[in-house]
Amino acid sequence: MTTYPPLQIPETLAAGPGPGNTDPRVLERFAKTGLADHMQKDVLRGMIEAKEMLRELWGTKNVYTYGVGGTGFSGLDCVLSMILPGDKVVVFTNGTFSAIDGLTIRMKASTNEDLAADSFDPKPKNVITIGTPHGKSVTGDVVDKALAEHKPMWACMAHWETGSGRINDLKGFSDAGLKHGVMGLVDAASSLGVADFSIDDYPGVVAWGSCPQKGVLSLPLGKGDRSREEARLLHLCAPSDLGGAALGHHRRQGHSHPGLSPHAFLLRGGGVPRGVAHYPGLRAAPQSLGLRLSRESVAPGCGALGCDVTSNTTSLIVLNLPGKLAGKEKELVAGCRARGFGIWPTLSEPIQVRIGILNQLTPEAIMEIAGRFADALLATGSEFDKQQVMNGLKSYYAKAA
Repeated sequence: MTTYPPLQIPETLAAGPGPGNTDPRVLERFAKTGLADHMQKDVLRGMIEAKEMLRELWGTKNVYTYGVGGTGFSGLDCVLSMILPGDKVVVFTNGTFSAIDGLTIRMKASTNEDLAADSFDPKPKNVITIGTPHGKSVTGDVVDKALAEHKPMWACMAHWETGSGRINDLKGFSDAGLKHGVMGLVDAASSLGVADFSIDDYPGVVAWGSCPQKGVLSLPLGKGDRSREEARLLHLCAPSDLGGAALGHHRRQGHSHPGLSPHAFLLRGGGVPRGVAHYPGLRAAPQSLGLRLSRESVAPGCGALGCDVTSNTTSLIVLNLPGKLAGKEKELVAGCRARGFGIWPTLSEPIQVRIGILNQLTPEAIMEIAGRFADALLATGSEFDKQQVMNGLKSYYAKAA
């Protein structure tokens, strides 16, 4: 067998839509966590306490909220696995990741004949895709009209679509589902831990999928089963790859209570990720305020750099480069990543640049991100006074303080 040299992975400032940087205290807890089986008393206590904190984080009183191990898509896959071949579904897309949800739904809802015709991109007639142009949000009016016309069993929508940096109308989606008797499925991968919302406030949504590689940044893993019945399923992350799951079921009989791993302790005390732990409790309202504050400062800074911001999310800025740099988005991003500055392009047309701030909530962190991005623009051929831009940000934070 070939012997390879040890991996030497350098520190990177993860400033994209996710994953984000895990707080050093969380990584320290990983290093200090012992090994025990699932019946050890401290592990059992951690399972219970982690489930309670997950309910608090999501804003639900549902006692069936627990962890599911897997990759970053596993929880969403569990949600969408409730869709069976032949089910009628309306899916709303306005970016890369809602489109991936749509492809998965088409696969789940396809008959054998549909899959035989095109197994990689099936087009079952029972799945209706309602597309919204890139850079626009899905509105409640659009959802209401589609559900009234098509009368599906299921409807699916992303909450925050990080492919285009848009917030979609969660209340309108839930209200339309209740009005038309449709079960709603929501991809909340980007809003958990960033937006302040309680899932119990949206009864038209019966299942939720998320992933804390975005706003919470490292949470427990475990196991779970799937339910065909009406359910709420919440997806949280496996520490191994910043993916994973947690789920909570409604009206589910005879199901198991899978346990969380000892990594659940990362949710406790000093082991809670910085974006949540630095504020009272585990709810994200103060964190969201911090992100809005940061975005309000960074977005004008982007304007001073000659960039046009098109997103409306608080944790992710999606922008067009200045006119003379148009077409160099991938080149700029590649240069940043080579220097340990992990920003991202959009993954579909039109190609834009995405800069995430996630748990980078301090003025110092925002200043570093803005400075690195300014350097990248200058290196790619843009012309502006970097010091003037940085002084403007510094002045903004001085007034805010």
